[in-house]
Amino acid sequence: MDSLDSLSGISVVVPAAGVGKRMLTKGVPKQYMTVLGKPVLQITLEKILSLKPDRVILVVSPCDNRYKFIDIVQACEVVVGGDERANSVLNGLSSLDVNDQHFVMVHDAVRPCVRTSDILRLANAVKDHKIGGLLAVPVFQSLKKVSGVLVKTIDREGVWQAQTPQIFRYKILFDAINKALKMNYKLGDESQAIELFGREVLVLKGHLDNIKITEQDDLELARYYFEKSTCE
Repeated sequence: MDSLDSLSGISVVVPAAGVGKRMLTKGVPKQYMTVLGKPVLQITLEKILSLKPDRVILVVSPCDNRYKFIDIVQACEVVVGGDERANSVLNGLSSLDVNDQHFVMVHDAVRPCVRTSDILRLANAVKDHKIGGLLAVPVFQSLKKVSGVLVKTIDREGVWQAQTPQIFRYKILFDAINKALKMNYKLGDESQAIELFGREVLVLKGHLDNIKITEQDDLELARYYFEKSTCE
């Protein structure tokens, strides 16, 4: 099969319903904070839409009206999210009318530094895969389990940090998240739902600059990466 040069044939769900309690500043959720004059959400959507996916589903909080002031959102379909990330992703998936084997990509609204080349590398890596996969990076620092005080050091051998985008076959992803939520599992990401039911996913090495905006310092780091043009 020829190499993909776009996201044609792929739908994208962008969960943006979180309020970012660790970083809430003057009532502004992190996806609406700015990097070099643009809201984080706008930058993320611009990158995704530049790759021409079939559909982009933006999942927002029920009380969120800020997205209406970002022009590029007009190219997306807006869906109301749920209490947790997994509920929001499931709501986004439920809005799609696609066949079971259709690939659906999920990408965090607050990962604006993702490289479009990495998005395409992932899409190409999984195009013949039965399940799907994700971007991740190996962990190099020492890991500590802490509960007020140091509990133990965790072996980092073979440990990778998951990123987004993550991309899976529609039915496999929908069924896994739906079943996990009914069993009251707390999901950190989409691949965890797949793993819970014994399926193996492809892991593709990403880049360290694909950061998730979580803390105030992350905004400064994102600005640095854009100024250095490392995450185009």
